[in-house]
Formats: sequence, C-alpha cells, structure tokens
Amino acid sequence: MADAPQQASDSPRLKVALICSTCDGQDVGESWSSFQWASSIADHCDLTVLTYTKRGHTPSGGQLPNARVIEWSDAPIISRFERFSARAKPGWWFFYWRARRWLKQAIRRGEHFDLIHQVSPLALRHACPAAGLGVPHIVGPLAGSIPTPPAFRDEISSGAWYTRLRALDGMRFRVDPLLRRGYRGADAVIGVAPYVAEILKPIPIRRFEIISETGVHTLPEPIDRSARPSGPLRLLYVGRIVRTKGLRDAIRALALLPEKCDVHLDAVGDGDDRAACEAEAAALGVTHRVSFHGRVPRDRVDEFYRNADVFLFPSFREPSGNVVLESMSFGLPVITADNGGPGFVVDETCGVRITPSRPDQFAADIAVALERLCKDPELRERLGQGARARIEAIALWPYKIEWMLDLYRGVAKVPPPFIS
Repeated sequence: MADAPQQASDSPRLKVALICSTCDGQDVGESWSSFQWASSIADHCDLTVLTYTKRGHTPSGGQLPNARVIEWSDAPIISRFERFSARAKPGWWFFYWRARRWLKQAIRRGEHFDLIHQVSPLALRHACPAAGLGVPHIVGPLAGSIPTPPAFRDEISSGAWYTRLRALDGMRFRVDPLLRRGYRGADAVIGVAPYVAEILKPIPIRRFEIISETGVHTLPEPIDRSARPSGPLRLLYVGRIVRTKGLRDAIRALALLPEKCDVHLDAVGDGDDRAACEAEAAALGVTHRVSFHGRVPRDRVDEFYRNADVFLFPSFREPSGNVVLESMSFGLPVITADNGGPGFVVDETCGVRITPSRPDQFAADIAVALERLCKDPELRERLGQGARARIEAIALWPYKIEWMLDLYRGVAKVPPPFIS
C-alpha cells in the first residue's frame, strides 16, 4: 500500500503587523518589494499592514485581499516632489506617529500580535514605530548610508542637496535616541549585505541576519549565447544614470580597451549624469561603442537582458542592486563594484568585483575585467551558469518567504508546523 500523503498540522497562524512606508504592487522599487513581502506573508500569517498610499495610486487594501490594511494618504505637498520624497522621506514622521498611535491603541484594546515587522523604508535612517511597545519586533531588510569613496567626491558634488543628508547618518546612529531604541530593542535586524552590520556598529544589536529586500519570482529559460552569430560582445547597463552608478567609469573603461576587443555597451535608463556620460564618450572617442537608450518599458528591459553577454554595473555606492539580481537570473556574468549590496550578491562563481579606490584605477580595472571576459567565452559561460545558480540559492521569492517565516517563528518563539 502506498504511503498516505504527509500533511502539516493545523498549527495556529502567526499574527503579524507589517509596517511599510509604501506598499504597491503596481509601483517600482521598495514599494514594489514591500508588496511582494506583504502579499506572500499574508498567505501564511494573519497579517495587518500599516502603510502610506501615494496620491493617485491604487490603495493597497484593494491589492491585498488576504490582509487587513490600515493605510493613510501622503500629504499633497509631498506627492508633488516625488524624487525628493523618495530619497529624504519627509512624510515619514507623519507616518511614524500615525502607525505608532494605531499600534498602541490596538494593543490597549486587547489586540494581540506575535510580532511587528518594519519591512520598509529600506534606508537605515528611519526610527521604528514598534520600539518599546512590548511586542517582539524585526527591522529590515535595510540598506544604504554607504559613504562615497573619497576620491570620487569631487565628481558627485553637483548632486541634489538632499542627497548629502546621508552625511548625518553616522552621527545619528551614535546619538539619536529614537533611532537607537528601534535597533537596540529589535529582536532581529536584517541587512541586505554584511556592510549594514558595519554601519550599525555604534548600536548594540541582539541579532543580525542577511537577505535582500527584493528577489526574483522565477528563473527565465536558459539562453544559449554560444550559438549567436559573431559580432561585438554585448555589454549592458541598466539603471538610473547618476554619477554614483558608475556609467561614466564604464565609458572610460571602454576607451582603455584595445580595438581588437570588440564590445558594445547598451545603456538603459536616464538621469542627471546622462549628458556628462555622452560628453565623456565623445571626448574619449568611443561613441561608436555605446548606445544610450533612455528609459524603456519593462518588457523591453528583459529583451536587453536576453540579448546581452555581460552585465556591467559599476555602481560604487549601491545599497542593494535589484538590476543585478535580474541580470543574473538571465544568466549574465556581472562586473560590479565591491562596495555595497552587489559586492555581496556577486561572488567569484558569477562575476568580477572591483574595489573603487580612485576613478582612474576603477576604470582601468573595469577595462581589465572586460578584456578578460571578451577573450574567454568559456569563462563567460561558466560565470553565467554560476549567476543563475546563485539566484536560485539566495534570491527566489519562495525561498525568501520561507526564510522569513522561519525567522518569525524563532522571534515569536513558535515551533514550526510539524509533518504528520
């Protein structure tokens, strides 16, 4: 007789409050990532989501049928300055006060939560509304507050004024009582990479874990790049074109390659450093080696991934790097900076990490890596296979959700459901 199928016991579902600065499956960035966490966790827990809704966007409550959603609208003045709001989050304190007041009132009227999890904002500089409420709480995944390598500072001094507010982060980690209380009292702090623990060293933390804030739902079909007709090695950059993302360094690297190293760089994205990058390409005589495509629809980005041979993402102050995960899922070897999130995700099995010490050195080392990959198709194939294996090991959403649920059970001191 065949064995009866195993079934999990009817263990009670955890009651979880999820704090999200924004949570929108129709948006991008951390708002999209927060939605992925919320929608998946709601399948396994009794979930209450506390969030802000951007004006003009679909309310989160209509997107999360399996969760109770408590949401507030942001202020009109905040909605008008989207880029500033995304970086500086001036509305966070309004949300902090509302979320904390709601949690206090819920607990006072007898509502029980096994734990509270602040999943966003992604940046480390925001105090946690759950601190000191007598309920176990988790903060993260967290990223950011990465200092600019000193030799690069002159070339990014023209950035928006609010981008320089991160210079205050180190001081706040030492003296800000609300910020310190949230981290010091957390039962677990999650970072996207080990550098987050280094940044938070001024604060005693009970437990530190690592997982990216975003992920990949499924691996695309494998691509046989060896069967392509001869032509230039297709390099790909995807992201905002700002100085810290390193596209200017990539263009300088192209100028250092010998002509026999036949490559072409497709730059997908836009930003305030695009004009400088185009001027750099013209000044260095490599306009024939680079194409600027601007912003393109999401499905076209996947086409670029499929048609590329190497993903070039030399961002030297990158908190996390979702595009790195996406490119690796398409089997692309990666050249990136060994500073921040991509420096953790990319290892020797799937790409090349370069320390950004000085602009001239950085461009030269990128050129060395490019020439090596240009000459060695077997190495590209091996690193591409390693990239897919790395994504499968650490970045698929089902894996990430199960990992988070295990952390929840440990923090809430609830044993995992047993199989009978």
